[in-house]
Amino acid sequence: MSRRPRPAYRPGRSLKPLRHPRFWAALWCLAIAAVVVSSLMPPPPMPEFDGSDKWSHFLAYFALAASAVQLFRGWPALLGAGLGLVLLGIGIEYAQGTLTVDRMAETKDALANTLGVIAGLGTRLTPLHDLLLRIDRGRNSGSD
Repeated sequence: MSRRPRPAYRPGRSLKPLRHPRFWAALWCLAIAAVVVSSLMPPPPMPEFDGSDKWSHFLAYFALAASAVQLFRGWPALLGAGLGLVLLGIGIEYAQGTLTVDRMAETKDALANTLGVIAGLGTRLTPLHDLLLRIDRGRNSGSD
């Protein structure tokens, strides 16, 4: 009985068929790095209204998760990216409490991060889920 050889691992097979997938993935990774660095630096001045800090957490993680929707083709990859972002948010909150003197860990920040990830992943259910694919290819593309 002969076994068929397993197909070779192909990095990036979870990515959408973009013309420049490495560029877009690198840009996403740079955005994640920017969130990590800005989260561990001294806090910037914030507008004076209740919850402004929570909104910035929500919006940052929304943008990261919505960007993942533009990059990754299916729900398994998106859920993995989303889980990774949620864990990153929790880890950053822990790091703020233990590694910095001018930041503090807040459960509500981690919750705002998580809600941002959920909302960002929800863009997969909108007509805009393939916007980057259309822009990158320079033409209208169908969904998968």
